[in-house]
Amino acid sequence: MRMGRIGDGDVHAAYVEFRAKESDKCLSAQCIYCQSVRAKNTSRQRQHLLECPNYLSAMKEHNPDNPILHESINGTPTVTPSAKPKKRDHDTMIGFQGDSSASRSFPIPKPVLERDFQMSVQLNPKISVGPGIWGQRNWVGYISGHWNGRWGKGTVVPGGQDKQLVAPDLSTHLDSSYLLQTHDHPPAYISVRNEGWRVGPRETLEKLDDPAQADEVDPKTYSFRLYIHMETGDSRYLHLNTGMWIGSGIRRGTEVIYDAYRVI
Repeated sequence: MRMGRIGDGDVHAAYVEFRAKESDKCLSAQCIYCQSVRAKNTSRQRQHLLECPNYLSAMKEHNPDNPILHESINGTPTVTPSAKPKKRDHDTMIGFQGDSSASRSFPIPKPVLERDFQMSVQLNPKISVGPGIWGQRNWVGYISGHWNGRWGKGTVVPGGQDKQLVAPDLSTHLDSSYLLQTHDHPPAYISVRNEGWRVGPRETLEKLDDPAQADEVDPKTYSFRLYIHMETGDSRYLHLNTGMWIGSGIRRGTEVIYDAYRVI
């Protein structure tokens, strides 16, 4: 069986492949750590990672055994054929039905979170739709906002909205849709949808619901978590269509701020 070069799997995991134009016969690859675009070529992609500070920094923190990191530091990839493999978590799961011979031979990679961008949105006062069969329904309009991150920056287009569903204990399900505009010339437009929950003690949630008191609430006393999906047809940002993000947010008066972490 033909074997690839050591670390080739790490190379492919660090890139998003896409076709820049429908007429292109060859794929392009974008580094998810610095957004640099390369032609799909494993050797050239690997050489970029050996010199990419964002990638090397992430590997130092989350995967110090990464062979590309080792090669960048020492000049040679890590080769430890005689090392006893570490026991994986699922090897110790009693009665785990998915522990096939394939999963024992090829360890399933663990996802890594990378802080990718920060969002700030100014909110209109909520509009109460009234109690429904699932709980209290509120609508909240977006006045404006701004964002910046590893792949760009820009503004939030006015007109977005969040339809909230508030449970009897004041736990709030958030379902928002809005549009981003980049600072490019010409600008790109990116559709965003967030879903998630804001939960915590009732007295804390009561204060968060009052813009006059929200600034006084310690973010550690409640949980404001989101998952985020983005979509665009702009060729400069096609890598966003296949991305996955989770967010952690806070409420400050009439403003919501959240950090988005890309799942890698």
